[in-house]
Amino acid sequence: MQMKFVVKKACCSGGRVGALELGSCPKPIETPALLLSTRKGLPHFIAPDLLTSLPFPDSHLLQISPLHFLEGLASTTISKIGGLHQMLSLHQYGIAAVARDSIQCLPESKGATKLGPSFETPCGRLSINPKDYVEMISCMRPNIWATLADEVPAWVSEKRNKTSVDRTVRWLDDCLALNPAAGSVFGAVVGGPNFDERKRCALEVAKRNVSGYWIGGFGLGERIEERPALLSAIIDVLPDEKPRMISGLGLPEEILEGIDAGIDLFDSTYVYCLTLGGFALTFSLDKGGNQYDFQRCQVQRDLTKINLRAKVYSKDMSPILGNCTCYTCRNHTKAYINHLFNVHEMLAQTLLEIHNTHHYLMFFRVIREAIKDGRFKKFRMTFIESRRVHQETEADCA
Repeated sequence: MQMKFVVKKACCSGGRVGALELGSCPKPIETPALLLSTRKGLPHFIAPDLLTSLPFPDSHLLQISPLHFLEGLASTTISKIGGLHQMLSLHQYGIAAVARDSIQCLPESKGATKLGPSFETPCGRLSINPKDYVEMISCMRPNIWATLADEVPAWVSEKRNKTSVDRTVRWLDDCLALNPAAGSVFGAVVGGPNFDERKRCALEVAKRNVSGYWIGGFGLGERIEERPALLSAIIDVLPDEKPRMISGLGLPEEILEGIDAGIDLFDSTYVYCLTLGGFALTFSLDKGGNQYDFQRCQVQRDLTKINLRAKVYSKDMSPILGNCTCYTCRNHTKAYINHLFNVHEMLAQTLLEIHNTHHYLMFFRVIREAIKDGRFKKFRMTFIESRRVHQETEADCA
């Protein structure tokens, strides 16, 4: 069964709610949605038997980088097994393949050539051409896959930026011509910080027979104030009936910015980075967007997240969040997780990633409700303003 996507509601003040159907998923997944970052097909710290503790069906979208598998099983072996779904026993999950993963497979613009893009990986710098890439995709059989892109940082020359667009469109044609026997193709859109190049690339990709769009080149040095115009230059020329996925936006404010522009799927490593640092998400999921009580000045207390490695939690017998329904908060305390960090037990990251993933998925659920109720613009403004005021208050108290 091929991917199906339908827009259920588009809000005039920004954002839209859709439903994504994938053959492997038992229920449609509502968008805007988060793709869980993985390492070789599984979340970095969550074991397969604990995946079911995450919200359903929100958690059933996984992002993989085909390049991760270059240091393990050969693609032909994965194909003989029956593809990634069969190999990982994740028969009811949707898998989206993107070459870049923002942690271990970073785009390297200096190493790219007309033959294919270059990536910095744990195996060293790797170049990959469309033919090899499509062969990997055909063996792994993901539900969705993004074509190769020549992503460049914001500081490259205009000539290099133009070249990146030309190469990306050419590689898209090469991938389509190879007629891969797997998944729905998402055409890559790049263009760096140049509005005209972004629009040119989006127009060219929109002409091709693709199922959706993957927007790359963000999180590579562009100025934050430039993003809304860059996103608008892309979204304004893409057809509304096809889904849009993006990499490089992860912070809550960035997610809201992307949703406001019309993005449907977010490939983000934010949860992984927080978990690796020992941080737990604690910001409010208030439906109105309001986050904090500004009348109280809590010295050295960040209400957006807490560091569970800190000694202050060594005797704290409360859960991370009292009203959280995740597996971690229902069964364990801050003191226990702090202890696990102190004795270097990986279970600390496992419990923490479960909480952070659950919390961020609930954040997306609250956003979808705000769009359905026609109050997304107000929600976004309140959320961002309350976090800004809180950060200023914390700075004054420090």
